Amino acid sequence: MSWPLTAEDERFAQSLVIHEDAALIAFDKPPGLSSQGGRIKAATLDDLLAAFARSNGKRPELVHRLDRDTSGVILAAKTKPAAAFLGKALAARRVAKTYLAIVAPGAPSPRDGRIETPLRRVSQGREVRMALSEPDHPDAESASTGYRTLAANDEAALVELRPHTGRMHQLRAHLASIGRPIAGDSRYGGALMLGGSAIPRLMLHARAIRFPHPSGGERTLEAPIPDDFLALLERLGLPAPAASAIAMAHAAEDPSLG
Repeated sequence: MSWPLTAEDERFAQSLVIHEDAALIAFDKPPGLSSQGGRIKAATLDDLLAAFARSNGKRPELVHRLDRDTSGVILAAKTKPAAAFLGKALAARRVAKTYLAIVAPGAPSPRDGRIETPLRRVSQGREVRMALSEPDHPDAESASTGYRTLAANDEAALVELRPHTGRMHQLRAHLASIGRPIAGDSRYGGALMLGGSAIPRLMLHARAIRFPHPSGGERTLEAPIPDDFLALLERLGLPAPAASAIAMAHAAEDPSLG
């Protein structure tokens, strides 16, 4: 369903832009805004792309998705060739994404590592979630997530995540599988109270994305850490990572991440 945009919607859409060039637009998606249509009948980021339509009516198209309650950087292609180029880069795992998550209780063990447990989709009423799977299950999907602990105390930890595959709810299911679900993630057993207060939402943020640009070379784009995420870190006594440190460390560690 197409959602008619008001002038306020268009201003809001423009306020989300963190980068724009001839080939693409990068947005800082806030939590609570769906990437594309689902069960909830409300405006989505995909609907808001109408604010960037050209005179011929053609508008940008999203090249990947974020969960509704995940914040952070997301890309839209402005032309069909750019969409095809970025789609192929994603399929070839040439796009490196870095996420931040607040998990509990405390740091994972080991503090840094890689989770490679296969996942499969399981329906529970109207909801679909990812469950751990045996590799030989007919519905098994390979999944790989690199992680490292940036800061921790006995109550919670700030973790950097590097998905090597792009399965639905992969980061959420993988962290839950090692006993450190993401704070605010009721579907996968995450803590709903930390630091003496309720968790406002799923504490998962798409911090940076590195990708080959359709016009040549590579580009790294970052989304600032949201205020609610920073406030929870402060309440927990955990330091926030410095700007650009995440993306630079990510690139230095493994240039093939995808």
